[in-house]
Amino acid sequence: VQLQASGGGLVQAGGSLKLSCVASGLPFTSIFMGWFRQAPGKERDFVAAIRWSGGSTDYADSVKGRFTISRDNAKNTVYLQMCSLKPEDTAVYYCAGDLESSLRNPRYGPTYAYWGQGTQVTVSA
Repeated sequence: VQLQASGGGLVQAGGSLKLSCVASGLPFTSIFMGWFRQAPGKERDFVAAIRWSGGSTDYADSVKGRFTISRDNAKNTVYLQMCSLKPEDTAVYYCAGDLESSLRNPRYGPTYAYWGQGTQVTVSA
């Protein structure tokens, strides 16, 4: 299993970025994919998750209405479209994936077995 995240960068407050995570080696009919973030000195926090089959989504309250998680079945890729970015969104963003049958809570990072390498998002004031 491999997860490859990309798309991070430096953006001004109010701007937008779109992260991508290309996944391989997972049975895409029965997985959850999630995005998490970790700011310096802080714990890794849940951002968003999507059930691959059916496309149902879940968001942290801090990003609801600003971020959108989606997936492209043909490209085995999950995206995180981030709009109206704030300086407090600055963090390393990680994608994660696991089987539905293995996940007790898609919001809880440690339950995911597979992680990408992280991509830095920096939002300047």
